[in-house]
Amino acid sequence: MSEQNNQERYLAIVKQLVELVGGQDNIVASTHCATRLRIVLKDYDKADRDKIEDVDLVKGQFVAGNQLQIIFGAGLVNDIYEVFAQYTGTGGSTMAEVKQAAATRMNPLQAVIKSLSDVFVDIMPGILAAALLSGLTGVLSQWGFVADNATLSGINKLVSLAANGIFNILPMAVCYSACKRYGGKPILGLVIGAIMLDGTLANAYDAAKGLVVPDTISLFGLNIELVGFQGGIIIALMMGFIVAKLDIFFDKKIPDVVKLLFSPMCSVLISTVLLFTVVGPVGRLLSNGITGGLVWMTQNLGAVGYMVFAGVQQIVVITGLHHILGAIEAQLLSDTGRNFLNPLMSVALMGQGGAVLGYLFLNWKNNKAKELCIPSFISTLFGISEPAIFGVNLRYKFPLVGGCIGGACAGCYAYFANLAALGFGTTALPGMAICDPAGNGYLNYIIAHLIALAVGLVCTVIFGKTLAKKNAAAQ
Repeated sequence: MSEQNNQERYLAIVKQLVELVGGQDNIVASTHCATRLRIVLKDYDKADRDKIEDVDLVKGQFVAGNQLQIIFGAGLVNDIYEVFAQYTGTGGSTMAEVKQAAATRMNPLQAVIKSLSDVFVDIMPGILAAALLSGLTGVLSQWGFVADNATLSGINKLVSLAANGIFNILPMAVCYSACKRYGGKPILGLVIGAIMLDGTLANAYDAAKGLVVPDTISLFGLNIELVGFQGGIIIALMMGFIVAKLDIFFDKKIPDVVKLLFSPMCSVLISTVLLFTVVGPVGRLLSNGITGGLVWMTQNLGAVGYMVFAGVQQIVVITGLHHILGAIEAQLLSDTGRNFLNPLMSVALMGQGGAVLGYLFLNWKNNKAKELCIPSFISTLFGISEPAIFGVNLRYKFPLVGGCIGGACAGCYAYFANLAALGFGTTALPGMAICDPAGNGYLNYIIAHLIALAVGLVCTVIFGKTLAKKNAAAQ
């Protein structure tokens, strides 16, 4: 097909989409990601979402993050957006601007969850790099010839240092990113993060083991132990928010002539007092409760706990609540050194990928199903489940159930194989790079995903054929 014919086809698609979303006046902003056209609307009730799915080249649609997200697939979405932006006059909208426009239309719970997700976006590259390097040094350390060779041993030592770097200062990085996200000066978040890890404070891990006796001060009649906040990810999140709001408050209240001098000072001083008197103790209780609860589940519910988590995790994705798991994963890594949630989320995703293949098997002769399922399945291989969930599985319901069963079965295997990750933020094929190699970790990772894929596929085929027979009998 010629370039001119493509452009005519895309323009026809765009005109149809504009009409189906409620017209030009109903569009606030638009942008696109790797696979989806993202549109913020004034009134989502005006959009005819069922008819949108029948538009040429559309592989599915859903509303998430208060954006109408229309799935076209990698590459194609760029061409569609170029025509859409020109036709609607919404070109030049950045992803950040679209997210901000969408945020004004979120309910409070959605806004909180979205903001937590945004905090980790900025620091994710450092975490992923450290996780990959942790996996590399884990493999190198198992090879005897590396230890026997001075150069290779030296390289492995440097890799180990690079891997540990971000985790040693993770509370500082989180506090910095949180302060930036909530509107404060990022440097103030960095300062509070540095205070949390100050070398004059007793190390939190050593204090917990009874290896050091922390100094104690009296403040407002309270005895405060001067213990650091190593691993205090949730505390860092809370402090980033607090210092940002204090910074905004003092910038408004303090006269311009002395603002530069007193505003940062007041923000940092009050934040420090709150850190040791209120936020620190409360945050420690909250962190210990979350981590302890998850560890308790794996220790006391065993395989059942793993199966439940892996079975329902992708349903949680539909609600958008899965974004908060990043903070919990970071806390697990800080507390235990291993993240057992990551493989469970990965096999849960792969179960949905298997369900897509099952639906494709049932509808192999349908070209629209091929256009929808093949890109959706490929996306799951790289850790992106939304096209599969919203484009196929949730839309037809029974594949979603089949995928959940696939995830649950693979979760059971993950329990007995003691699967874990050394980082977070990536799953499926890319997630293999952060898999803990201990105990044949790489092999077990592959087996767990094949189980999720196979069970999800088979269950979906069985459910689909059973429903088809029931529908035929009813007629």
